[in-house]
Amino acid sequence: MTGIHAAAGSAETFAALHRQDRPLLLPNAWDHASAALLHTHGFPAVGTTSLGVAAAAGLSDGVRAAREETLQLAATLGALPCLLSVDAEDGFSDDPGEVGAFAAELQARGAVGINLEDGLGPVDRHVAKIRAVRAAAPGLFVNARTDTYWLGDGDGTSGRARAYRDAGADGVFVPGLTDPGVIAALVRDLEGCPLNVLYVPGGPYLARLGDLGVRRVSLGSLPYRRALGAALDAVMAVREGRDAGEGTVPSYREVQELAG
Repeated sequence: MTGIHAAAGSAETFAALHRQDRPLLLPNAWDHASAALLHTHGFPAVGTTSLGVAAAAGLSDGVRAAREETLQLAATLGALPCLLSVDAEDGFSDDPGEVGAFAAELQARGAVGINLEDGLGPVDRHVAKIRAVRAAAPGLFVNARTDTYWLGDGDGTSGRARAYRDAGADGVFVPGLTDPGVIAALVRDLEGCPLNVLYVPGGPYLARLGDLGVRRVSLGSLPYRRALGAALDAVMAVREGRDAGEGTVPSYREVQELAG
């Protein structure tokens, strides 16, 4: 099984992970080593973080600057034995046809899913993008993100979520949503379409989100930002004469083996 047929089979497996008793916990990687490390520790699927991909290249997130870096990373991670979902910002274009073509490129590189955000732009434009992706990349799991809580006060969430579901999205992502009552109500509104939320420190734990009906929990840029923080903590500890050995530190050999 090769090419598009292999991707289709993997996409079906990825979709099935959204129909389990426990939510799919999707950690987000930013390079080969981070994705490989997560997979070796039992995660069957890995997402990417647009912030991590952009920042690692010295670019800003959310301004369509990291299109090529996203494609290159997809090609690198698509060869790993884990299922890959790519955070593609808003598809890097307002033109639905261009977004569909980009999604097809991701699929050709091994991705089985795409995360597509609306940025609180026009609903009909995001609907057109979803439909274009469905047409250009059949089988690719489309996780349609609405930024009603990320960039706004939550107004219009249910209407956008239903519109994206009806356009063919396989799942709906609402980052910033943490209120249990609102989460449960949105799960009911979506009528079986998997709801994805972003884990937030201090917010509901994974088991609680599962009880509310959430089917996918993403970590977003948290692992990347924690990695930066851990690196800074280690350097500062050495400079200040403290022990820098705390925390989880893979050995040199363990990191080398990830390249295999």
